[in-house]
Formats: sequence, C-alpha cells, structure tokens
Amino acid sequence: MKRFLVACATSLALLSSPTALTAADTYTQTKYPIVLVHGLLGFDAVGPVQYFYGVPAELRRSGAIVYTASVSQSNSTEVRGEQLLKELQTLKAKYGHTKFNLVGHSHGGSTSRYVAAVSPGLVASVTSMGTPHQGSKVADGLQGITNWTGTTGLVAGVVNGLSSLVAFLSGSGSNPQNALASLQSLSTAGAQDFNRRFPAGAPTTSCGQGPELASNGVRYYSMGGTSVLTNVLDVSDGLMGAGALFFGFEQNDGLVGRCSNHWGKVLRDDYNWNHIDEINHAFGLRSIFSSDPVSVYRAQANRLKNLGL
Repeated sequence: MKRFLVACATSLALLSSPTALTAADTYTQTKYPIVLVHGLLGFDAVGPVQYFYGVPAELRRSGAIVYTASVSQSNSTEVRGEQLLKELQTLKAKYGHTKFNLVGHSHGGSTSRYVAAVSPGLVASVTSMGTPHQGSKVADGLQGITNWTGTTGLVAGVVNGLSSLVAFLSGSGSNPQNALASLQSLSTAGAQDFNRRFPAGAPTTSCGQGPELASNGVRYYSMGGTSVLTNVLDVSDGLMGAGALFFGFEQNDGLVGRCSNHWGKVLRDDYNWNHIDEINHAFGLRSIFSSDPVSVYRAQANRLKNLGL
C-alpha cells in the first residue's frame, strides 16, 4: 500500500510539473508559424477583442507560434496581398522564419492566395474559411443596387469612413482604404479575373475541389458554413439574414455561397455557421448544435503539424 501511494504521488508530481505539461501539449505546434488574415472590415484586435475571437490564444496554448495580420480593412485583393507579403517579409527578417501557414477568413483567404502565388517560397499552406473564391452574390447585388440608384459614391464614402475608423481603433491607420476596389475583388467578375491570373489550388470541377498540393508547392485547404440565423442573441445575425436574400435557394453563410468557398482540398463546406460564426463572433454566440470554431482551427493546425508544416 505504501509503495502504491508513493508511486501515485510521484506520478502526480511529474504530471503537474511545468516541463511535463509543456511537453504533453503540442497539439497545434506546427513547424512554421500560423498567420491569421482578416477579411473585409476586419482587424487584428481592437482592445481586448480579437477578430478571430479566442483563436490565437488557444493555438498558442498548444504550442503554435501565431501572428495576426493587419492589412487594409477594405481594398483590392492585390493591395491587401502586397501588404501581407511585406508583413511576412518583416517577420522573416526579424525572427528568421522561413515559411508561414496562412489562415484567412473571407477576403483574407484571397489575400493569402495572392501571397502564395507571387511568393510561394514564403508559404507552406493556405487555409481559407468562408472565402468567396468564385465571388459573392452580395457583392454583385450591392454593385447593381448602387449603380441603379446612383449611390455608389455615397456608399463608398461610408464604407471607407468605417474602414478608417476600424483601422484607427486597431492601430493600423496607415493602410489605405478603397471600398470600391474591395467590392470589385469580391464580385463574381472580379473573382473570375483573379482566379484566371492565380489558379493554383482551383477546383477542377464545378462545386468540386482542387489539388491539396498545388504545382507551386503550396498546400491549399478550404472550409465554410451554410447557416444564416444561428443565435437569437447575436445582433450580427440580422445582417447575415439580409445578405442571404441575394442567394435565393442556394446554400450560403449570409455572404458566401457553399460552392464559392471551395478551394484546394475541401475539408468541410457545410458547418452550421454563418459568416460571422466562422471567426467565433459575436463573442462565441452561435447555434448550440454547431461545432466549436476554435476547435476546428485547432484541428487544422494539428493537420498541418502532422504534415510537417
């Protein structure tokens, strides 16, 4: 009995030691750092509120090195992409990182694809979440409405002003804002032109998937949701509901259609999330029957880790 108690005490001491805990929890410890890239009107953090709500801390807790990008809240994919490229080059020069795993939400996915296309040596993988790779019907609809009503300039001014406010609050006020350029990039025509110029990872069939490992040496993954009104307490659900009106009977997350979020290997395209749930906002409010977004990001980091990335 005495020997049993001594053995138990020894085991508990080993498990409770900092070294043992650190060694045990390496679930998200990827070889290359993870860089989270925000979408339209997004940010890295505003005070204590992160765009990817709760995600960076959970990834770091299990061993990942995580950075959050700070690019223009509204601008073309190419402009945002060049800004992200400069951030990665700075991180490489400062810390010696050789490659990065890019994880982009919405417009952040296309932004990440741009960097992978023009500088594939810097990118190990691109994971897109709710990205309108084939364009968004909401963007198409807004273009049509503002052109028809003659309010294009007015709407652009409001969005640019909101973008500048978010940039100021998040400490990225020096980035230029261009709402019309952003809207064009997110439209069907803009996405088709972008895909023609940067096709790595493109689906090989309509609503299908593309290669996991593209010819440029970068691995591509995509995910997305197909729910709209997911929690009565979430004030952002109303906006998602309005966006869903542009899709008719097509499955969507309120801003992006199910097939449009496909790029590279499709991990899952029908999570019970809307476009805001995909980043665990607002403050984690979502359907009680849905998957935990933070756990999904953690699982993707573990997948990359197991691939040696």
